Amino acid sequence: MTASPRFTVVAPMLNEAENVARMAREIAEACDPIGPFEAIFVNDGSTDGTADAIAAMRVDFPWLRELRHAKPSGQSAAVRSGVMAASAPVVCTIDGDGQNPPSEIPKLVAALIAEDADPRLGLVAGQRIARQDTISKKFASRLANRLRRWLLKDDTRDTGCGLKAFRRAAFLELPFFDHIHRYLPALFRREGWEIMLVDVSHRGREAGNSKYTNFGRALVGLRDLLGVAWLCKRRKLAEVVHTDAPEGGA
Repeated sequence: MTASPRFTVVAPMLNEAENVARMAREIAEACDPIGPFEAIFVNDGSTDGTADAIAAMRVDFPWLRELRHAKPSGQSAAVRSGVMAASAPVVCTIDGDGQNPPSEIPKLVAALIAEDADPRLGLVAGQRIARQDTISKKFASRLANRLRRWLLKDDTRDTGCGLKAFRRAAFLELPFFDHIHRYLPALFRREGWEIMLVDVSHRGREAGNSKYTNFGRALVGLRDLLGVAWLCKRRKLAEVVHTDAPEGGA
């Protein structure tokens, strides 16, 4: 691309070779009308043909980039690597398994890339409706979300949704830890940012296998939740009312 991207799409991928082509084509269809943009597929140490599939799609889509981890490091690490590599001031994350429809991306980035964008808005978070997952996964998620809302008071019903758009600089100022991607609304509010919640669609997985189990999430979920609650409680924001310009400055 010749123009600087207005936003960057970051998609973590672990052994998602069968989903790469569909994701790339659907991102192109959704984002071309509101571009220029770029997309970074973060290959999180895949052992299948994910790297080859990304390379094949880059022939037709020059805005597509691959960032590759030496070994699997987790979704939050993949998101952070993609955000750090992003060229645009606004980033939209999306799961690489195809369950988040790329057609929802314009809805999320609109408020952040508009000429009259609210400078106080830091995060636009998607909330899945008609979620296409197993009954056990939906039940476990519902319980976890209720506990999180009660403890963090973040007023969101679905922080596990991979579709989120935010200001790159604001994200990089957040304290980083594994699974941070599940707590972005609370953490953005902790830093004084406004957040917007947007309903988004969801669809069933057509290829590949899920990388999560309910038991695995439960093991780390409570520890993470208590840690985020501590971070939020200990944060104390100061309002700056005056600062001198450096000598020689305007």
